[in-house]
Amino acid sequence: MSEDGDRELRWGVVKRLEFIDFRLFWDGFFNRKDLVYFFRISAQQASSDISHYQERAAKNLEYDKTRKTYVRTVEYEPVFIGQFSDRFLLQLMAMERGWMSKDDTWFDETPPVEVVGSLRRRATRPDHLLRVLDAIKQNAEIEIEYESLTGTAGGARIIAPHSFLYAGGRWYVRAWSKDHNDFRDYSLNRIKRTGMPLSCTVDPKLDLEWHHTIDLILIPNPALAQAKQDAVAAEYEMTDGQLVLTSRLSAAFYLINEHNLDVPVGALKPEKQQLILQNVDDVLQARDVARKMSVEALRKVNPSK
Repeated sequence: MSEDGDRELRWGVVKRLEFIDFRLFWDGFFNRKDLVYFFRISAQQASSDISHYQERAAKNLEYDKTRKTYVRTVEYEPVFIGQFSDRFLLQLMAMERGWMSKDDTWFDETPPVEVVGSLRRRATRPDHLLRVLDAIKQNAEIEIEYESLTGTAGGARIIAPHSFLYAGGRWYVRAWSKDHNDFRDYSLNRIKRTGMPLSCTVDPKLDLEWHHTIDLILIPNPALAQAKQDAVAAEYEMTDGQLVLTSRLSAAFYLINEHNLDVPVGALKPEKQQLILQNVDDVLQARDVARKMSVEALRKVNPSK
């Protein structure tokens, strides 16, 4: 939607044009009543929207008089949803996992879907998420009851959350821990109880692991056959045989762990370690330095901790 005319369209019209594109893409057809029903608009408005779409993508659809519906042509190319196609694949996954209702999407019919590789976990309770959100907005601390897997005894603890992180199929909240006087990640679906936000004086900017980034330089495992190295490079859209990925220092751990990037080359079969982190020592050192600096800064703010 780069043309000036598209920029001037009202938000509601743009959404309905996306809907038309979406239905043509996934179902291969749509009709006027789909727009009327889904958006609760008049038939006249639906006809106007279809005309808007035809003005911008006339080659994408034609009217089938027998079926009384608009159908996708062989020349079809997505105009309004092309760059966001992964968004709809994620919706398919969310529906399959029970995270999302079909009524929350634009799908009429869906293709068969099976989601593998991520076990179902307890959902995050809305009231817990609401309290965490409020604490972030207010730069506040809250008391939570938390089930830890790090060896720390479970139970009540006070945290001051400042950001969210998604990694390895889980949502985490990045927060200052009053008990440890440092910044840590807490899995949202391990929170069992949340209290009301209270005043907090800790500055989230002291979380240097979060606020500092580093470039991860990834390459195909040299132990792979050249054809397999080329396939890995193509899959990750590498340039000159490498992928430079900028990551927060605190988040780099999850990427390293997911792809076995800290395992010495040769310890695993190349097929189990398709990517190699060229600057793994630099990344681990930078994270360690940032953490130590953050801890020292927090000690100056809270010397009793």
